[in-house]
Amino acid sequence: MIALGLLLGAASTIAINGGYALQHGAAASLPPLRLRQPLRSLAALFRERRWLVGFLGGIGGWVLYVIALRLAPLSLVQAAAAGGIGVLALGAGRLHRRELAGVVLALLGLALLGLSLGSHTGTGHGRASHVALWMAASVAVAAVVAASRTGVGLAVAAGILYAAGDVGTKAAVVGGARLWFVPGLLACHGLAFVAMQLAFQRGRRLATAGVAVLWTNAVPIAAGMALFAEATGGVLRGVAFALVLAAGFALGTTAAPAPEPSPA
Repeated sequence: MIALGLLLGAASTIAINGGYALQHGAAASLPPLRLRQPLRSLAALFRERRWLVGFLGGIGGWVLYVIALRLAPLSLVQAAAAGGIGVLALGAGRLHRRELAGVVLALLGLALLGLSLGSHTGTGHGRASHVALWMAASVAVAAVVAASRTGVGLAVAAGILYAAGDVGTKAAVVGGARLWFVPGLLACHGLAFVAMQLAFQRGRRLATAGVAVLWTNAVPIAAGMALFAEATGGVLRGVAFALVLAAGFALGTTAAPAPEPSPA
């Protein structure tokens, strides 16, 4: 069952990150999206066929991810999803030195995260109060980071929010009373969606989607240790997290911006 969960996790990351790549290309070419005009902004996105294909691909990937969490520990599923940054790098055109360094550091760090899991595959259900506190704290941190309104800040906020939604999903797949986490995790994903689309118009693919994916991958692994009694990984995991943070810095400080959105 765990092997099937890992396979579904890998398939999920291909669908989700391939969807991000399509969405970024489409959103960056649209007039500025405005929070004060949500219906008009959503309509503009859904009229773009390339964006819609990417969005539906991401929904399909998330469904696979939920099934994977039912079959395998959170940390293992996220480790299987570690190739997401590589998917985003494909077709991104010529990479700047910082982007190339960021991709290499990200893949190395996420690979070490996978190795740090060792043979321990156990997972707990986690205390509901602790999961709720983690999700609430994630929303608060994301709000502070997103206040910068930069592409990188919005991408980090999106990654933290998606990660909070993933933590809530892991708690909710147990069923029963834990289904009360469903509204919260959907809210986290909804806020992350908004932050991600705004980020796409403010930065290059790897500086936005890439940074978000790093946070989405790394934070749930930390949550797996803190909330669900999964393997700690020792020094190796500490080194892996340091590499992931360095990768996020390299990608987030890429000099070249995305093309400016067309005038409204």
